[in-house]
Formats: sequence, structure tokens, C-alpha cells
Amino acid sequence: MDLDWSAHDLAFRDEVRSFLDEKLTPDLRRAGRLTTSVYSDHEASMEWQRILHERGWAAPAWPVEHGGCDWSLTQHYIFSRESILAGAPSLSPMGIRMVSHAITAFGTEEQKNYFLPGILTGDVFFCQGYSEPEAGSDLASLSMAAVDDGDHLVCTGSKIWTTHATEANWMFALVRTSRQEKKQVGITFVLIDMTSPGIEVRPLVMTSGEQVQNQVFFDNVRVPKANVLGKIDDGWTVAKYLLVFERGGGAAAPALQVMAESLATAAAEQPGPNGGALLDDPAFANKLAEARIRTKVLEILEYRTLSAMAAGKNPGPASSMLKVLATELSQKLTELTLEAAGPRGRVYQPHAAAPGGPIAEFTAPADGYVSGESWEAVAPLRYFNDRAGSIYAGSNEIQRNILAKAALGL
Repeated sequence: MDLDWSAHDLAFRDEVRSFLDEKLTPDLRRAGRLTTSVYSDHEASMEWQRILHERGWAAPAWPVEHGGCDWSLTQHYIFSRESILAGAPSLSPMGIRMVSHAITAFGTEEQKNYFLPGILTGDVFFCQGYSEPEAGSDLASLSMAAVDDGDHLVCTGSKIWTTHATEANWMFALVRTSRQEKKQVGITFVLIDMTSPGIEVRPLVMTSGEQVQNQVFFDNVRVPKANVLGKIDDGWTVAKYLLVFERGGGAAAPALQVMAESLATAAAEQPGPNGGALLDDPAFANKLAEARIRTKVLEILEYRTLSAMAAGKNPGPASSMLKVLATELSQKLTELTLEAAGPRGRVYQPHAAAPGGPIAEFTAPADGYVSGESWEAVAPLRYFNDRAGSIYAGSNEIQRNILAKAALGL
């Protein structure tokens, strides 16, 4: 594996950096760096998508004929890495990074022509309808019913932990169209218009103070069969295909390295238990050093996976390994940041990270006073939010089972 970028790759990196320097406003950088999750600032995310779309970079991983970029895998990685390092807001992955690939692979020409251009512009904004109150990690146990009624499926049930359901005008969902001996059979993948009669969205307030998660109720909602992706009763095939894109495709290490470096800077100014700086405390310094080493290990593993994919190989169980390492390392860093925040980290200030909140240190937002510096106020919110990292996209216990079977033959 050659870890050196080629001259062509370095020229592309410089082009990306120049674009980011020009287009990333202070407010957009703040949205990328101070929010508690990748979904927190919806307006900033959509503004950044508009800017990227004007450049033709909103969905670089798509097929070129649908608006993607003719980039190498290395260029995709460079673009992802530089965007993270520059503090660019994350785009909601539901449309661009997830369902779009399923539409491209399984959709009819009519579905492709309608949904793909709208996803690019942001006029079509998807949420994901997978989890149910009784079907989370064991997704195949879902029970939301979809009854055949001529040209429609009539859907009744509920979905939970639905990110951005209040903003979305479409949902891609898994519904139960029949019951078979094998529970994965009888599931159908559908695209649901969120303005359809019979849909009710109830926001869920997270411990971080965010209201991006929701529970969505369906009461005899009529969904045209023309909105089925793939075949009726064979939605599990579509879902498995999409899951590859949900778990991988980006560069996690750069964001974690930025988090670790920011933590080191803050700890150098925070008082430690022995009168000196917290960074000089052996116990804290050891934990931070271990985390920083792990970010470098993760980066090498990402490079190795990238190299395999560039050679035409399937990453296989590497996507599960990267998901486990990245989410657990992120949790470790948020724990250390909360520790570094000290007493300020015990103050619950959800308004501190809200869109329009404090931009400069020690600056109180219009809706209330913020105790401490911005990073201290946000630290507990990020800690709370990051607890979900080892659960979503397949819990880390499930990922370890996949690794045990696929990599170790157990």
C-alpha cells in the first residue's frame, strides 16, 4: 500500500482547499464544529448542499450520468478528509449517501428521473423509516403493516428515532407486506410522501436537548405501488444493499483527529488536579495519548480499505471494523472532553449549541447566558449525543458478530 498522494492527487487536494477557503463562511464553519451532531443545524446543512451543488460536488459518489463526479476513490477520500478538517457542515446522509444508491440500483426510470434530481437540489429531502418500538437492532422483526389494496399499499403502524421527520417531505421505509417462515421475507421497501393523509410526526427531545429525532405514526396511509423500490416482499435485499453505504464511504479519522487536537489545546489551559495544566497530569495525558494513537491507527485502516477498494476488491467485514473503531473512539474523546470541561461540563446548556447560539467564546446568545467557553458548554451535549454512536447503523455488538463470523470463522 502506497501512502503517498500522487502529484495529481495533491493538485486535487489544493483545489478542494481553495474552494473550502472561499465558500466556507464563519457561520458555516461554526455549524460544522460546534453543533452536537451531524444533524443539528439543518439550515446550515442545506445551505452548504446548495453551494456544493452549484460546484457539482454535492453527490460526488453518484454515477456521473446522475450528477456524480468522475473521481478516483482516493479523490473521494481527499474531498471527505479536507471537508472535515475545514469544518464544513455535514450533509444529511439519508438522501445523498443512502437511498439515492438504492434508487439507482433498484429504481425504475421514472423513480430515478423524479427523485435523483430533487435529492441533489434539496427539493426532495428524505428521512429513514426503519426502526420501530419493537424492532431496533433486530430490524427484521418489524411489524408496520402494508396491506395490498389494488394499486396501493395501505400502511398502518409507527416508526421511531426518525431523524429530520419534521423537515422531510419523503421517507424511505421498510414495511411488512406478508408474514413468512423466515422473517426477512415479506418486507417491502417503499418511498412514502410525508404529506400523505394519515401521517403524524411527534418530536422526541434527546438528552442533548436536540429535537431532530421523531416518532412517526401511520393511520391507513395509502402508498402507490409505483413507489415500491425493487419487488414487493423482497425489500430486505434493497435494505442490505443500502446498509453498505450507511456504514461506510467516508473518512472518520480526520474528524476524530481534529477533536483530539482541540482537546489537547483546551487541556493545556485547563487546571489539573496537581496545580499545573490538565495536559500535564499523567493520568489524563496517558488517556489522551492513547486516543490520539488510535486515531492514527484508524487513519491507516481507512487508507488500507481505500487501497483495497481502489484495486477493485470488496471491503467486506472492514466496514464493520471501521464502524466499531470510529464510534467507540468518538465516545472516548467525548468522555475526555467532558472530563476536561470540569465543573462547566456539569452544566446543562442545550441552547449553547443550537443554531444561532454563541459564535465567540464567552459570548452569550440572544436566548440566554452561557456558562464557560463554547467547547465547555457543548461538551456534555456531545457526550450525551454520542452515546447513540455504538447503536445506530447496526449496534457494535452486531458488528462484532459479523467480524467473528466473516473474519475469524467463528
